[in-house]
Amino acid sequence: MARNVLGNDLIPCSMDPLTGFFRNGHCDTCADDQGMHTVCAEMTAEFLLFSAERGNDLTRPVPEWNFPGLQPGDFWCLCLPRWIEAYQAGVAPRVRLEATHASVLEFVDRELLEQFAVPAE
Repeated sequence: MARNVLGNDLIPCSMDPLTGFFRNGHCDTCADDQGMHTVCAEMTAEFLLFSAERGNDLTRPVPEWNFPGLQPGDFWCLCLPRWIEAYQAGVAPRVRLEATHASVLEFVDRELLEQFAVPAE
């Protein structure tokens, strides 16, 4: 079982919309996941605009990939480099720590992630 940044079992990030590199709801990863879809992030209008301005419009549905498009409030397994980029630009979305893959800690300090934590459910 994959672990989260808190050292516990990785819980699902979102089943609706269905997220994750494996499209199983979890921000799990493997060597084939070059985008590192490991950060369970709560989408905001500000972040979605930021992402679209950088060429990845997450609000646009892509029916052939069964992707409905995201809205503020949705949770999504975000690519780690994009979350870091958003943090540096001052628009990082909040993070569900229980659903964020432990590998993120190789690149981001836990204390920083905790500053962006969504309250536990």
